[in-house]
Amino acid sequence: MAVPPMFLPAQGARAAAVLILFGEGPEGPDVLLTERAATLNKHAGQPAFPGGRIDPEDDGPVAAALREAWEEAGVEPAGVDVLCTLPELYLSRSEHRVTPVAGWWREPSEIAPGHPGEVAMVARVPLGELVDPANRLMVRHPSGIKLGPAFRVRDMLVWGFTALLLTQVLDAGGWDRPWDMSQVEDLPPEVLDLASRG
Repeated sequence: MAVPPMFLPAQGARAAAVLILFGEGPEGPDVLLTERAATLNKHAGQPAFPGGRIDPEDDGPVAAALREAWEEAGVEPAGVDVLCTLPELYLSRSEHRVTPVAGWWREPSEIAPGHPGEVAMVARVPLGELVDPANRLMVRHPSGIKLGPAFRVRDMLVWGFTALLLTQVLDAGGWDRPWDMSQVEDLPPEVLDLASRG
């Protein structure tokens, strides 16, 4: 199978990291997602893993992912056990090389959106909801171009990079369940409008 372009690293792209944070929540195993503020110039309104650029003061992608999770969602770094870093991925649209960092939330902290200009919402999404076939679909641009898998959970439409990465992680973890990939929907106009920024 050919590797999608977004998964091919590019020289000169800016380094970034995201935290894929698993925990044991009140409804079973879950993963932390944020929703980016609708006022941002790039990826506005999109659900995402906590993360961002790796700053010069960060000691690599792990430190950056933990710092961003603290700033965006209130995740105490001391309560997270880092499991591993995954291979770097390339986002051509924003020209970032993203290192996913997987972690286990050993001591969960209270979560809340950080800077209101960056984060609109944070949520612990049960893995059971993510793998429920009723919450899975494919999305496409109104022009007919398929954009990939998506999840409809917790009043969020998770699509794009986050949905692709979630799909791979759920599959690698053995959690994935068969679902109807022929269920294809256009991106809602409001989502498309936000996505067209930047």
